[in-house]
Parts: sequence; structure tokens; C-alpha cells
Amino acid sequence: MGRIWSEESKFSQWLAVELAASEALAEGGEVPVEAAQLLRQHASFTVARIDAIEKEVRHDVIAFTTAVSETMKAAGCAEASRWLHYGLTSNDVVDTAQALQILESARLILAGLDTLIATLRRRALEFKHAVAIGRTHGVHAEPITFGLKLALWYDEAQRARRRVEAASEDLRYGKLSGAVGTLAHLSAEAEEAICGKLGLKVAPIASQVISRDRHAALISALALAAALCEQCALEIRHLQRTEVREAEEPFAAGQKGSSAMPHKRNPVVSEQICGLARVVRANVQAAFENIALWHERDISHSSVERVILPDSFILTDYLLAKTEWLIANMRVNTARMRRNLDLTKGLVFSGQVLLDLAAAGMLREQAYQIVQGEAMRAWNEEGDFRAAIEAHSEVRAHLNKEQIERAFSVERQLKNVDALFARVFGHDAA
Repeated sequence: MGRIWSEESKFSQWLAVELAASEALAEGGEVPVEAAQLLRQHASFTVARIDAIEKEVRHDVIAFTTAVSETMKAAGCAEASRWLHYGLTSNDVVDTAQALQILESARLILAGLDTLIATLRRRALEFKHAVAIGRTHGVHAEPITFGLKLALWYDEAQRARRRVEAASEDLRYGKLSGAVGTLAHLSAEAEEAICGKLGLKVAPIASQVISRDRHAALISALALAAALCEQCALEIRHLQRTEVREAEEPFAAGQKGSSAMPHKRNPVVSEQICGLARVVRANVQAAFENIALWHERDISHSSVERVILPDSFILTDYLLAKTEWLIANMRVNTARMRRNLDLTKGLVFSGQVLLDLAAAGMLREQAYQIVQGEAMRAWNEEGDFRAAIEAHSEVRAHLNKEQIERAFSVERQLKNVDALFARVFGHDAA
């Protein structure tokens, strides 16, 4: 990913646009065919020379075209260099080339998402029936399976992929319509021909630049992919806490967690993922602020994009790889999950007891009062909620032993796991 956003790669894409333009214009009779051929054969550059020229002219595109013209002169083709950048303005080249960089980068992001999606699917199926306690507000709620957590992330990852794909396709556009977008120096047919050679569509209308709402949508899509990584990592961080210990990130042989405390196994990769996701998310604001430009264009967006585009792509690519590694290799303690589920001695079945009492004829308000009363007593005294329910005379008046036992059934709570997996993964997964 870093290579795509290197100076060498950027200028290579600029040159690709320039050469496509000269060839398309030659085919349209506006540029000598021989000149276009010579440009294709001999036009080149070095980053060092572009940098040296830019220090003097203080304009990167002029520095680029000057450096390329010098290579044509050195090859004995100075005359052909007259047709380099013919009819174009700087952002005709910059925006069109940037679209090529974005598309190449998006392919890597989509590949990373595909790998993560496959890993989430595999591990979701692996732990489909691994019973655990679901938590709301960080507090025990009702039974869940660990596979359902992973299935939820899989579903989010699918949406993240669709967003990145759609946003990158919305940037599969070039523009060569000139300084204020009026096609003053090139025809519409020429613009279409140039973009076609580059595998791009033509922006229907532009100012000097392609509208930046497209770029803001892309950065938003990357930030949402990074937020998915954070979602996974944050959950694993919580599950690795000493008092929970249901899952943890890998800890390699020879790895050390603390300089002072030899026992420590810290979720450092998960914490790194959570931290770096914030950086990608912060870039969204800058991308949105790039949308509003003065009149037909200023360059307030340009300096920002030199940071947020490579940084967002490089960080998202890194985060996807780290998250996939984390999910693929995390250690899962199913015995501890079951132990934590049983920790409150049936308290997490209070909702089912309430429903069963109501179904058996007890007024809901009365049932809630009884169940909550026993639940709070068990909570405060660390008592046995199930035993208290079984011994409660008003409960026994409405529910027999078998019905009470069924109210505390994990299997009953999780009877629709197969149906949920079928929704997410298809019926073969069920």
C-alpha cells in the first residue's frame, strides 16, 4: 500500500495520464502521431529531478512536466515535448491520476476485507454453539453463543466491503475539462477517449477538480472499516480482562507483557487497533471540510489529501491485516464462558421466568415484582436465584417443576441460533 502512495508511483500515474492524453489527441488528429509515439517511447522522470525543479518553481506539476521535457530533449526528441500536457491544466492530470491510485489502493482494501470476512466466517462456525453470557451495559444479560458475536462482525464486515467498493467505484472518474471545467481546450470526445484509455469514466461535470463529496464518502467508508476493526479489538480487550478471561489475543513464546510484572499478558495488538482506528476516523472531518472550495477551485483540499488519502489507506490496510490475525489466532476459553454464565446462579434467566409466569396466568406486574424481588435478593446476597424461584410459593402455584426447569434452559434460550446463522451465512451454515 505504501508503494502506491509513494512519490515514484504518483508521478508514474501522472505520466500515464499525460501519455494517454497525447495518444488520444493524436488519434483525434490534434497532436502529431509521431510526437505521441516519441513521448510513449522516451518520456520519463526522476523524483530527484522533479524535487530539484520544484524548489525553484514552487509548482509540482510544472516541475513534473519540465523534468519530463528534459528527458525528451536528452533523447533527441525535444520537438515532441511541445505536445506534452497539451490542452491540459494541472488538476486534469492530478485528479485523474489520483483516481488511478485510489482504485489500486481500494483493490488492496477489498482483498483485506475478503480475508477478514473469510476468517470471521470460519471462526463463527467454529464457535456457533459455544455458550456464553451476553452483556448489556457491561452487565450479564442473557445467554448468547460466541459464534453469534463473530457472526455479527461478519455481517458488519460485509457492509464495510460494500461501502468501500461503492465509494471507490464512485471515484472511477477522470476529468480533463480544463481550468474551470468548460472543456475550453479539449472536446468532450477527447476527454472520453483519454479516460477510456485509463479505464476510467468521465466525470459528467466538474470545476477544475472532481467534486470532493466523492472523496469524503471514500474516507468515510475506510473509517467505517477501521471502526469494524476497533469493534472486534475492543470486545477481545474486554474478554481478556482477568476477571472475564473468555478470549485473549495470542501471546507468543518469549513475548513479555511488562517490564515490572512478569505475569502480564496485555492485549497490546487490540489496543493498537483501537488507537489507530481513531486516526482514520479523524480524517473524515478533514475530508468533509475539503468539499467546500472557493468558486471553481482553490488548493485548500490539496495539502490535506496529501496526508489523509495515503494515511487512511495505509492505516486501514494495516488494521485489516492486524484484525484478521487477531481473529484467526485468538484463544477462546469455552469452559470459562460457561463458568461465567453460571456465575450468578440462574439470575440471567429472570426474563424467561417473568414471561412464563405471565403466560401461566399471573399478572405481569405481580410477576415482575416477584421475580425482581428474588433477583435483587440474590444479587445483593450472592444467593441462588434459581433455588429461590423453585421455593417461591406463588411461583409454584403457577409453574410446576418441569416448567421451572424449562425456564432455566440454555437450550431453550438459544433454540434459534441455527436460524440466525442461516440468515447471515446461508442455509448451508445452519
